[in-house]
Amino acid sequence: MNDLGSRLQGLWLPLITPFRDGGIDQPSLFRIVRHYAAGPVDGLILAATSGEGLLLSPSELEQLVHQVRTALEQTGRYLPICLGLAGASTAEMLDRLDETAAWPIDGYLISSPYYLRPSQRGLQQHFAALADHASWPVVLYNIPYRTAVGLANETLLALAEHPNIVGCKDCCADRAQSIALLRDRPAGFRVLTGEDAQYHDALCDGADGAILLSAHVETEGFAAVRTELKAGRHEAANAAWEHVAGLTRLLFAEPSPAPAKYWLWRTGLIDSAEVRSPIVEVSGELAARLEREIACRGALAGADAKDLVNVR
Repeated sequence: MNDLGSRLQGLWLPLITPFRDGGIDQPSLFRIVRHYAAGPVDGLILAATSGEGLLLSPSELEQLVHQVRTALEQTGRYLPICLGLAGASTAEMLDRLDETAAWPIDGYLISSPYYLRPSQRGLQQHFAALADHASWPVVLYNIPYRTAVGLANETLLALAEHPNIVGCKDCCADRAQSIALLRDRPAGFRVLTGEDAQYHDALCDGADGAILLSAHVETEGFAAVRTELKAGRHEAANAAWEHVAGLTRLLFAEPSPAPAKYWLWRTGLIDSAEVRSPIVEVSGELAARLEREIACRGALAGADAKDLVNVR
């Protein structure tokens, strides 16, 4: 029996997809999977925004899923995998669910249909149809500033009653709405924030965890915020948050995931900071800021960190 509903908590990583020379960089992919599987990560999201999922071909998407599962098996640690899916057509999304039904995943993270801006009734019917059809549990992704339409709480709460919808990645950017959702949700329906800069507040408000791009960096620090809050050590949680909060701004100073990829490249976790068009590499100005922060945190692999401040 799939237990994604119970495992959908803690710190999840929306894994970047490393590229080199135009294709998926398998050695770098295996390296980052081993690295994060050894740390305080509770699950992985593949091919979502941070993973440049909309820029992957169907064959690359399948390759990515199988390679990540293989890499995890080699570590000896089981981590649940959710596959990010996005599309505007209900019929085409149903086809994608069929195409991925046999893949080694544990669930789907599905965003609202983009561009069309359907009504709330249309959104409810769309997600209910997908959940009825899906072979794996569905996590709703509410991110209106990317899709141009948001899921209202009334719609979310109706969908939360569906037996194959187990939770929500909440990026509604409205704290009052988020608090109301946490208050009114049915038992067992998980809510994870996807707003990196609001991580501490969301946990204080009762979120079950988070899906954070920023946790590619200082993973232990981000995990410590939740650990300390759960233990009731609020001063320690505040200190842990102060240590990582600046990263949530720096790593989104330009379109994601370019800044995070630059950091991972400079610290030796991936072999290239390559991104796919229309995403572009970080500017020289941001690269210099990233270099200084890497130096300050002493994170550079195999180099003298003090030399980084003179780079660029």
